[in-house]
Amino acid sequence: MGQITTENPKTGRILNTIERFGNRLPHPAMLFLYLIIIIMIISWLLHFLGASVTQPGTGEQLAVKSLVSSEGLLYIIDSMFSNFIEFKPLGLVLVFTLGVGLAEKVGFFDAAIKRTIIRAPKSIISYAVIFIGIMGSITADAAYIIVPPIAAMIFMLFGRNPIAGLAAGIAGVGCGFSANLFVSAFDAMLSGISTEVAQTIDSNMIVKPVDNWYFMSISVFVLTIVGGLVTEKIIEPRLGPYKGNEKITYDNDKDPKVSLLISKALRNTLIAAIVYIALVILALFIPDSPLRGENGSVIDSPLMSGISTFIFLFFIIIGLTYGITAKKINSPTDAVNYMIEAIKDISGFVVLVFIIAQFIAYLQWTNISLLTAVNGAELLKSVDLVGIPAIVLLVLLTVISSLFISSGSALWSVLAPIFIPMFMLLDIHPAIIQVSYRIGDSVTNMITPLNPFVAVMLGFLMKYDKKAGLGTHVALILPYTIAFLIVWLIMLIVFLLLDIPIGPGVTMNIK
Repeated sequence: MGQITTENPKTGRILNTIERFGNRLPHPAMLFLYLIIIIMIISWLLHFLGASVTQPGTGEQLAVKSLVSSEGLLYIIDSMFSNFIEFKPLGLVLVFTLGVGLAEKVGFFDAAIKRTIIRAPKSIISYAVIFIGIMGSITADAAYIIVPPIAAMIFMLFGRNPIAGLAAGIAGVGCGFSANLFVSAFDAMLSGISTEVAQTIDSNMIVKPVDNWYFMSISVFVLTIVGGLVTEKIIEPRLGPYKGNEKITYDNDKDPKVSLLISKALRNTLIAAIVYIALVILALFIPDSPLRGENGSVIDSPLMSGISTFIFLFFIIIGLTYGITAKKINSPTDAVNYMIEAIKDISGFVVLVFIIAQFIAYLQWTNISLLTAVNGAELLKSVDLVGIPAIVLLVLLTVISSLFISSGSALWSVLAPIFIPMFMLLDIHPAIIQVSYRIGDSVTNMITPLNPFVAVMLGFLMKYDKKAGLGTHVALILPYTIAFLIVWLIMLIVFLLLDIPIGPGVTMNIK
């Protein structure tokens, strides 16, 4: 990106320094290869020293395993392909690229944005992107693949830097992941872990999926404002005008015949989308619907667990409908070729993922990531703070821990058995500990290289800046991380001091 100015010179210098330092590192693929070598050395040293960690919840003693051993070398050989194939984002990205890529290649997004969003006031676009990104978490990981690239296109259409739009989309989806106006599967997952741990202290304690809802629903609007301001006051001034080669072109809709065809294609696509959504809703509410879970649950149901499939089919339908009506698809072969083109665009991501998948798998297999998180938790416990200061410190510990364990449910499985009993003995409601954890875990989502979706975002970024590296990505997202963390901490402190419920009937202390 080069040296870029900003409205705040001090902030610009800091971010430029971060970017320069990060980009002096090797290519991300080589960087993770070197990190694998470092992990091999560390695992050997810790194993030699007899390091071990107690698995929270089970009490099982787990020794740090060495990759530089017969067992470790056999694991490397046996797991190389499974680590890659079973890497969670890989299949999701490839499948969504087929669906979203089809809709993009036939020109649907270009036409839809030009005819709708482009007419919206320019002043609200940054905030709209952040809001949509935050709300996108209801679709779980699918939002990572859908929102950021579309946000970049929207910014480009407004004559703004698409990298700023990409950053806003990434921040909304990743850093604001925990916030939502709806109760999601993530709420159910965390509350289930919290309940199981809490009942070791109080057998009647139940943490419900709605127990953080008040706080998280208000957070949507607060983070939308903060994220929009960060985009417009920090990110865009720092980036300056876009000078890349990536362009968005349209059909010449000044031609009445072409314009009429595009309008017809958009109309038919809207009808197809409405019919598809209506059919899914109808299937959900028929008696004994297979899409519902136990006792008719919607949150914990096949619909929510398979939401990615429904979203993929949605994009296939709108891509085919628009393409056929706009005469971009004249045969099944045309549709297949568009999908092939879309997959070619992410070939670099596939190479990067192969290396990252090995690195993350090795960290988990050696138990180094678990050792780091548990020791950090024990450190906080040894400080023996109480009340709000202890809760704030827990948020900060989660921030650090999530740099090493990127899975929200996995990290909560580590921290919950330590901190929920500790705080419950101080008469603090476990849902308060859960919401504190969610803040720290969410804000760091997109700055830790251990989050597999960071590789996906870096792939999107390199589309607009061929020289971008991990430093570029971190420098873009770090302002959102810091701003969201500060604002969320202030919100939490205000809720606790004023005894405002964070969910139905849930305040600071157990009652």
